Amino acid sequence: MAHDPDSPPMWSPLTWTDGGLPRSRLFGDVYFSAEDGLAETRAVFLAGCGLPDAWAGRRRFVVGELGFGTGLNIVALLDMWRAHRPRGGTLHVFSVEAHPLAAEDAARALGRWPELGPVADLLIARWPGRARGRHRVSLPEFHATLDLATLDVIPALAGWSGQADAWFLDGFAPAANPEMWSDEVLALVAARTAPGARAATFTVAGQARRGLAAGGFMVEKRPGFGRKRERLEARRPGAAVDPRSPRRVAVVGAGVAGAAMARALRDLGVEAQVFEAERPGAGGSGNPAALVTPRLDAGLGVAAQLFAQAFGRAVRLYRGVPGAVIGEGVLQLAAAERDPARFAKIAGADLFEPGSMTRLSPEAAAARLGESTPAALEQAQALVVDPAAILAAWVGQVTPVRIARLAGDERGWALYDAEGRTVAEADAVVLANANAACDLVAGLTPPSLPLAPLPLAPVRGQASWTVDGAQSPAAAWGGYVLSTREGVLFGATHDRGDTGLDVRQADHARNLQLLARALPGRAAAVVPEALRGRASIRAVTPDRLPLAGAWGDDGLFVLAGLGSRGFSFAPLLAEHLAADIAGVPSPLDAAAVALVAPDRFMRRSARRS
Repeated sequence: MAHDPDSPPMWSPLTWTDGGLPRSRLFGDVYFSAEDGLAETRAVFLAGCGLPDAWAGRRRFVVGELGFGTGLNIVALLDMWRAHRPRGGTLHVFSVEAHPLAAEDAARALGRWPELGPVADLLIARWPGRARGRHRVSLPEFHATLDLATLDVIPALAGWSGQADAWFLDGFAPAANPEMWSDEVLALVAARTAPGARAATFTVAGQARRGLAAGGFMVEKRPGFGRKRERLEARRPGAAVDPRSPRRVAVVGAGVAGAAMARALRDLGVEAQVFEAERPGAGGSGNPAALVTPRLDAGLGVAAQLFAQAFGRAVRLYRGVPGAVIGEGVLQLAAAERDPARFAKIAGADLFEPGSMTRLSPEAAAARLGESTPAALEQAQALVVDPAAILAAWVGQVTPVRIARLAGDERGWALYDAEGRTVAEADAVVLANANAACDLVAGLTPPSLPLAPLPLAPVRGQASWTVDGAQSPAAAWGGYVLSTREGVLFGATHDRGDTGLDVRQADHARNLQLLARALPGRAAAVVPEALRGRASIRAVTPDRLPLAGAWGDDGLFVLAGLGSRGFSFAPLLAEHLAADIAGVPSPLDAAAVALVAPDRFMRRSARRS
């Protein structure tokens, strides 16, 4: 039966009144005023927070919101921002919504105001998903970014690193949704509020007044909108200031880490200059195709949440790169007796979009692959991508030089080539050059700068592929197989400490044996003598988690240790690092930031001591 466009999906928290207003099934309240929701938003939240005057002259402005709902407040905000954006300004929005709406329901609700059409249509086209966690929506047309936390309000706020310049407190009425207005929630709001910030809400309930006052806000009642007699405005004492942000950042390395870094910095209006010793993709990002899959973690803890968030962000961004996607869907084959139970747990979790992870029986998996296989986890949103297309779209202009030495002082950084000549000067440096970053850190001058050797180790991997036009569904099992534009790629070897880049016939044979263990029919179709291949050196850390963050306190940053999942990890972690550099909110929560912090091993060692 076809879905009725006038009826929300069964999972939706929304229903429609006879008058066509969206109403919450959970809280028994309407999402916006029956009189004129847009006029209410403009009066209560935009004017209540002193906009647009509050952002005059600012290069960075952060808005926090409790209760994303239909997105009306944010669409109205974006509409005002595009008309009154300060020169060079970027807008960063953080919103919380534990019960997200379907995009079609939001489109119907926002369709009441045709004047918002251009903004609303763009947001609807990029509507955040339903997976539990944090979703980033890029809006470069408006020089804006939206981070939506599809979480309960307390963990959403507790994990957010930002400091808001304005708060839209728009949960359902305190009588209907008291948890949104608890002392703990309002204390978290206060702790994440910048000096001079303003907060606004439609309610004058005592709980809201007392909670804001306890958080250090000066609170006053103002005339309400429509039939509401009063509303609240609150102001935090102090003067608003922009965070210090470097204007020039040097990115060393032009693989997927460096390219993602360049894209993320430029989205924030920060000049990024990329340096590469050979050519973009000369290292681990140079194969003819790559898998974009999440690292599967049935523990469903902080690490699993990070893997799911990074995967979701990568998929969304690659789908927007022309020519990047070669194929969709990857089967993860069971390789151990416990795997089917793990697959069932992952498929039943809410970290991925509904229906995107499905456990398949051996029979169903065999039907997909055309030969007998074990049980599998179907990853419907996983991708096979063209690395060259992604690098070309993101990396920008590359300076072809090997950076041999760095020197930093209070004025910034100097980068030198192998002959000792100054190549560039920058306010900050990002090392996105895998294992080669270790030598640069070891040779830092003055010697007081390094904290310790970077915790990276080399692992050689050789991939093998055909150019005979054969194709294969993508599958992984410890090895992997996927289709390129010309044939089938499979592998790869995994040799710790080996740094040789020569292509070895013995490793082609090892890859073929690995393929034959999982898919003997596929392996039998390969002509060994016709195989082509490539070896590259991955950078891995002791805990197999990436390094993404500051290395010391002097403007040196690291994005490395991505292992064999660079195309899955790099986009989100680059955005986190760019946010750290620019002084704006990160898309990661605090627990995930700690998980990938480059100095985590030193901190753990210090705690043990």
